[in-house]
Amino acid sequence: MECLEKLIWNSCTKESLMKLSVDAPDENIRRKVSDNWDNVAKPIDGMGKFETLTARIGAVQGTDRIDISKKAVIIMCADNGIVEEGISQSGQDVTLTVMKCMAEKKSSVGKMAQFAGADTFTVDIGVNCREKVPGVIDKKVCRGTRNFRKEPAMTEEEAVRAIFTGIDMVWDCKEKGYRLLATGEMGIGNTTTSSAVAAALLECDAALVTGRGAGLSDEMLLHKRKIIEEALEKYKLRGADAFTILKTVGGLDIAGLAGVCIGGALYHVPVVLDGVISMVAAFLAERMVPGTKEYLIPSHKGKEPAVSRLAEALGAEPVIDGRMALGEGTGAVMMFSLLDMALCLYQDGTTFSDIQMEQYERLV
Repeated sequence: MECLEKLIWNSCTKESLMKLSVDAPDENIRRKVSDNWDNVAKPIDGMGKFETLTARIGAVQGTDRIDISKKAVIIMCADNGIVEEGISQSGQDVTLTVMKCMAEKKSSVGKMAQFAGADTFTVDIGVNCREKVPGVIDKKVCRGTRNFRKEPAMTEEEAVRAIFTGIDMVWDCKEKGYRLLATGEMGIGNTTTSSAVAAALLECDAALVTGRGAGLSDEMLLHKRKIIEEALEKYKLRGADAFTILKTVGGLDIAGLAGVCIGGALYHVPVVLDGVISMVAAFLAERMVPGTKEYLIPSHKGKEPAVSRLAEALGAEPVIDGRMALGEGTGAVMMFSLLDMALCLYQDGTTFSDIQMEQYERLV
């Protein structure tokens, strides 16, 4: 575990990554949390998915006295070489611009996180610039990925380093007392990389999982799907292993977020997923380190068509259905607030004994 704890990434390899294993969350605690919910003066399962999700958090933390008071969003920022192919309205310069706003807490996720009482950690894992941005954690692997239409997006070493960067971020956050984390990202072109990874992992046509991203026209959408389909055929990715798919058509932000998911499972810190990029990262993480998905909390069902298929594959049903497509971690931050409200009732709600009322029985 020394490699994981200290992130000596150059002593970590694909082989060491694939040897990682995670413990299952505590099922006794999960049942205890469910029993505690039944004591609250409400109908059985009256809080629906929130009873299930809080029980999962308790099982991950190893206690029915759940604490998510200290929360943070880990935002992975990176550029993607596939932007050269005209698959986005914006150029790569926008990634740097938004990352600077994130560092100053001026972007959407920064504003929302402040309202929700959560911190944000903006990470440069692969932005195409030489600039050192104040307030940004410099974990740059390289200055963006390569154009996967021409060559694989990353080398094996780059993909490994990005994954272990995410794992190490979770270690650092746990050491600082954070009890709940969320995934966020920024990178022009990353709905193309995530769609390519999703199509390969799910072994489906690119058209079924590729959406408009930040507002593509019909013509640009067809072009985007064509680029992805060509790459899947060129590299024979359907049926390939998750790591090969990631390094071939993925992004550094996706790799870093996969590491965050794996880190959550290794260090028993629940991780709230954002939208499609986070869901792709989560599916990659589960394929590389089985059991990771039990440590992940879904948040929202975004507009991108891959989300429903990925959620089904992960067995993770999102709570919020607002057709959001903002990214950055904004949907996950909204989930923070909902979880806080649910836990307020779990921890301090009126019990049946408080009102001298006979408790409902669980009959099914």
